[in-house]
Amino acid sequence: MRIDHVLLTRFNLPTPGVESLVRAQEGWLIDRMALFERYCFRSVEQQSEQGFQWIIYLDTQSPQWLRDRIGELGSGGLFTAIYRDEVPQDVLIADIRRVSGAAGDVLLTTNLDNDDGLAVDFVHRVQSAVKDQRRVALYLGNGLIQQGGRLYLRRDPKNAFCSVSDSWQDPSTCWVDWHTKLGELMPVVEILGSPGWLQMIHTGNVSNRVRGYRVAPGRYKEIFKVGLDEVGEPAALKLLLDGCVLAPGRAARDALRRAGKALILGVAGKSGLDAFKSFIAGDASTRAH
Repeated sequence: MRIDHVLLTRFNLPTPGVESLVRAQEGWLIDRMALFERYCFRSVEQQSEQGFQWIIYLDTQSPQWLRDRIGELGSGGLFTAIYRDEVPQDVLIADIRRVSGAAGDVLLTTNLDNDDGLAVDFVHRVQSAVKDQRRVALYLGNGLIQQGGRLYLRRDPKNAFCSVSDSWQDPSTCWVDWHTKLGELMPVVEILGSPGWLQMIHTGNVSNRVRGYRVAPGRYKEIFKVGLDEVGEPAALKLLLDGCVLAPGRAARDALRRAGKALILGVAGKSGLDAFKSFIAGDASTRAH
């Protein structure tokens, strides 16, 4: 069975809501480019399975320095940069057909944020999970989160590193809905085992936060070639404190947030949730100034 596998990255596409407030901040693009080069680009470059294509979408209003640097990085053929104001489903499928060649039996698409990284066997594991042409959402359930030199192991069965496998006949993609809602549209397969992804938590994040429990980096350095060099080896007492006190506290916080999000979605839908996030982000920005 032949698989056309395409990674999809929104670099700085115009988006409504809370993300537009973050992206309007001075220096956001400069910081994001540095994160992309340091983590995302290098982790894709080092994949053990190179049988894939990578489309990176950028805003047509991107500054020239960004266009130039993206052109330099893309000159080796690792990705295809496409500049658009928006990417509706029909345009997305047309772009994927053109870039991939659409010669396979199955279309496999994977979402990858431009500030995160992948384990070296991520592509191989996702492709190996495709068994036939049926539409299915695929998640590598285990991953790592890195913040400020600390590393956390996290199981997230609906994480943002989602993939969708489908036939080329009226295909769907991993962007058909939020990564948390793909299971409402199709069957879901969770791929367990070693961590498959690395989420970077930094000041430019819109909604990500530390989750899971703290771990030492040593055992994961063989499968993550980037993102762990700056992580220190924590003392045993700190690991114990995190596992017994801090991690349960984070889990309780996340449970409350999920309940609140579900309530807002149930009452006001996606647009209502986006409006609430924008209000919170705008209020925080006002307080900061």
